[in-house]
Amino acid sequence: MSTVIEVHGLTRRFGDLTAVDHVEFEVNEGEVFGFLGPNGAGKTTTVRMLTGLLKPTAGNATIYGRDVARSPVEVKQHIGVVSETASPYLDMNAWDNLMFAAAMYELPRRQRREQPENLLRLLGLYDRRKEKVANFSQGLRKRVAIAIALVHDPPLLFLDEPTVGLDVQSARMIRDFLHKLNAEGTTIFLTTHYIEEADLLCNRIGIIREGQLIALDSPEGLKSSANHMESLEVSFSTQDPEIERSLRRLPAVSEIQKKGDKLRLRTENTSALLGEIARFAQANDLQIVSVSTVRPTLEDAFVRLTGLSSLDMESQVLPIFWTGNGPE
Repeated sequence: MSTVIEVHGLTRRFGDLTAVDHVEFEVNEGEVFGFLGPNGAGKTTTVRMLTGLLKPTAGNATIYGRDVARSPVEVKQHIGVVSETASPYLDMNAWDNLMFAAAMYELPRRQRREQPENLLRLLGLYDRRKEKVANFSQGLRKRVAIAIALVHDPPLLFLDEPTVGLDVQSARMIRDFLHKLNAEGTTIFLTTHYIEEADLLCNRIGIIREGQLIALDSPEGLKSSANHMESLEVSFSTQDPEIERSLRRLPAVSEIQKKGDKLRLRTENTSALLGEIARFAQANDLQIVSVSTVRPTLEDAFVRLTGLSSLDMESQVLPIFWTGNGPE
């Protein structure tokens, strides 16, 4: 398996702030590589350096053997980029957006028409190709942006938060398209706040915190690292907010999440927690409807590695817009 991206000691400082701190990793051909971290961790700054939009303070990155900082034009011929704030030309229709992009890449005349048509069909946009993009929803605009990034048929695609702010149907459509694209051989570098999305799409995941890469493994490998923290899901015959508040005070409970009619209790001692739940139910005259163990999730691993609580994580999905004056 050949290496597509090689990153060595990649560093970026903004004055006294070190946004990316000596990061090192590789991305292999044909994989979906996920890059996760809280807002301000250095994800977008890293992507901007990898795509030639920002020069590193120290270290280097190569893509297909070409140094990104020294040969940005050559590198851009081999990559497609969809940034979080990427937007097609709103006053143009979808077809003209892609034709313009194809002309910019100087595609041969035949390919200049075939490639936009194929992409618009694959992304479910062909029947609306003559509509102005200004009339499109956010989900449709994102699809157009992805098509533009792929118009020159790059072997490597960078996606920075591709589904943030999209409705469920649009996000799922984009994930399905990325699955298909990767199955056909395209290497994908993906940043996302959505843990479940990374679990569904990625072969390997790097987690960055405060500019430093703190973990790099497959989703299952990362889950295994959180094995010390297990979960129990329990439901009672009575649903009362006071039950959740009382359970939080049990010694073996580390965290509680409400999951529909069930409560998920994280613990480091499953046996102790089972006993506490049984005694709690008996003392409060509650009937246990169901109780089951839940294996660690990728979210559990992320929380353990970053120290970010579930409530904090929910706030991370708000988009952050690049101003050009500092890190993400």
